[in-house]
Amino acid sequence: MTNLRKNNQLKNNKKQPYYKKLEVHPETKRWVFIICLFALAGISLLGLFNMAGRVGLAIDNLLSLFLGWAKYVFPLILVIWGYALLNKQYKIKTINYIGLFFFILSLTALLHLLIPYDQAILAVDQGRGGGYIGLFLSYSFQNIMGLWAGLIAICAIFIISLLLILNTSIEDLKESRSILGRIIQRLQIWYYNLKLKMAQKPEQEIYEEEAAEQKEIEPEQEEEKNLAFTSKKIEANKEAKPVQEEIKLDEPKTKKVFHKIDLPLDLLESKVGKPTAGNIAQNKLIIQKTLESFGIPVEMGDIAVGPTVTQYTLKPAEGIKLSRITALHDDLALALAAHPLRIEAPIPGKSLVGIEVPNQSVAIVHLRELLDSPEFKHRKTPLTIPIGRDVAGNTWVGDLGKMPHLLVAGQTGSGKSVCLHSVIVSLLYQNGPDTLKLILVDPKRVEMPLYNDIPHLLTPVITDMKKTVNALKWTIAEMERRYVFLEKFGKRNINDYNSVAKERMPYILFVVDEMADLMSSMGHEVEGMIIRIAQMSRAVGIHLILATQRPSVEVITGLIKANVPARVAFAVASITDSRTILDYAGAEKLIGRGDMLYTSAELAKPKRLQGAFLSDVEINKVVNYLKQSGEKPEYEQAVVEKQKATNNDGSVDFSDPDEGDELFEEAKETVLQAGKASTSFLQRRLKVGYARAARLMDLMEEAGIVGPGDGAKPREILINEKEVDEDEGQLESGVVSADDEVIETDEPEDLEDEEEIGSEEETEEIERNNE
Repeated sequence: MTNLRKNNQLKNNKKQPYYKKLEVHPETKRWVFIICLFALAGISLLGLFNMAGRVGLAIDNLLSLFLGWAKYVFPLILVIWGYALLNKQYKIKTINYIGLFFFILSLTALLHLLIPYDQAILAVDQGRGGGYIGLFLSYSFQNIMGLWAGLIAICAIFIISLLLILNTSIEDLKESRSILGRIIQRLQIWYYNLKLKMAQKPEQEIYEEEAAEQKEIEPEQEEEKNLAFTSKKIEANKEAKPVQEEIKLDEPKTKKVFHKIDLPLDLLESKVGKPTAGNIAQNKLIIQKTLESFGIPVEMGDIAVGPTVTQYTLKPAEGIKLSRITALHDDLALALAAHPLRIEAPIPGKSLVGIEVPNQSVAIVHLRELLDSPEFKHRKTPLTIPIGRDVAGNTWVGDLGKMPHLLVAGQTGSGKSVCLHSVIVSLLYQNGPDTLKLILVDPKRVEMPLYNDIPHLLTPVITDMKKTVNALKWTIAEMERRYVFLEKFGKRNINDYNSVAKERMPYILFVVDEMADLMSSMGHEVEGMIIRIAQMSRAVGIHLILATQRPSVEVITGLIKANVPARVAFAVASITDSRTILDYAGAEKLIGRGDMLYTSAELAKPKRLQGAFLSDVEINKVVNYLKQSGEKPEYEQAVVEKQKATNNDGSVDFSDPDEGDELFEEAKETVLQAGKASTSFLQRRLKVGYARAARLMDLMEEAGIVGPGDGAKPREILINEKEVDEDEGQLESGVVSADDEVIETDEPEDLEDEEEIGSEEETEEIERNNE
């Protein structure tokens, strides 16, 4: 038997060719082929100009005989072919080779149609037209379809061959992600920069030109000025009103108009990582044996290798409770020597249980991969954000317009800030400065300042907490202003409004990188404003992205969670933190470095994804490109300026102080007649609650009627009834002159009348004590 086996092995070795015994690495084969292509392209190019000796002359004669004038395209085809093989991001498929074949055939046929019919055969011998291939094809089409119909058919084949080579559509050719689109885009940018430089002449040259022109027309202008001076003055006085109207009409034209900026994908990394899952067959057997040893027979199913984890699916036998499988979490982790291990029971949409085992090496998912994916290319809105890849390698994208807000949480180093950068950069790729505006808040001062000076910003990156509160108040005011416009035009959302309005409303994205600092310092005030924006801003195109590395109930409150259903949880320290973010456990078992659980209103359970990675180098490239595009940001100073008082529900009141409450006039008269002012006094006299009485006191303080509160001391009354009657307009504007008398009351008052009670709870406590 052993002799027979040896003889069979010898026969098999003899049958195999010698070249198959050589173990050549696939990469080595690829490089050898690329070098041969470039060498052949160089030799054929030199042969066209009789600079490659006999070999070059032979190649030139052969190409002239079969291709004719198309021989000049042959070296270019070889170079493009070699470049496509050299760059791994271009995957050459069979359809590309088919397109190349029809491209050469249709090109030679078109070239031979340029030759007169009676000289077609002679042109082949002279190396003109399309050679023998072009002669055969053009002759066949002319005999079958005639000259003009044949020309149309060949042109159609030529265009189809180009689409097959590029494996794309005509619409995609116009966009920046195609090669032709990138060339057109760069030509447009070069022309725009050249036009900008021509417009920005040195000041000295301009002054010299103006001086030269002025010298030429100076004598004539002096005579005209002397003669027409008085008449011009009289005409100006008569037509003063029309001149003012013209000036008013010209003012809106000063508003800056932004040009669309197309960001090329070449600014981002194009590397594609490959994960290492380990011994899949062995792990599959270990899982099956471990479960069987605990009396749980299972049938193993498909295996999906994802960027971060490998999912092993199994179907338990009938009568087996899922809780028995999930209870063996630690035992499976011990048997597989893998931590952390996650069990998904059941997998949504399948009657299977999934066991997710971490890969030996994680594949980094770059943002460019997601932007190049079909799911992102076929987006329907300019607010599409790439979220990541799932275990099966599918790309997940989300529509920020439908979310309509996003909550991101995770411990330090889990990938939270990288996720924010990915979202911002992906939106910059889809929107110009005229369709998207950003308000970025970064208390840590290290992440968001990278985006300073890009034209999309409404204000420089905010790092101060007080300015953040002002920005939230401004956002609420802008939201209410937009609703007024929607009501006026009878539209339900921003998209319907933009379809009919002359001046489009841009989307506004409000990003807070660390919400814990904001909530700890100004939690009660900030929470109300965030909730109001989250509840109402979807229809007017204002969206929030809130991030925190401390997912506690003090930071992520129940009301915030109720209004922000779309959430991303990265690795956290405990199951409590996971439940705080997602209302589910599982985030404590994530690996980190972009490993996330994503949930939204459309998902029944959180989905495990690997988030996109974006390096600082890539961010700087995108930001620098935007800065060099020639567009400068147009900052709104009102965003960070102190806003007027807010109502109890967080809305900003920009009306006049006396229009803020219908009881304002009555409260004003009561205070001036009594000569004293306190919140408890207004509560008793007007029979209102503490909140409304405190609001009236704030309005009177803004109007300059009473002074600011000073603990238990009574408030100063800054004006009297006589001054109100004499200068009612001054009272309405809240302006008090420096000569106004300050009236103070010396009459003794009860403790309850004198004190400015700080809160409604304190008022109730004092009343209980008195009882």
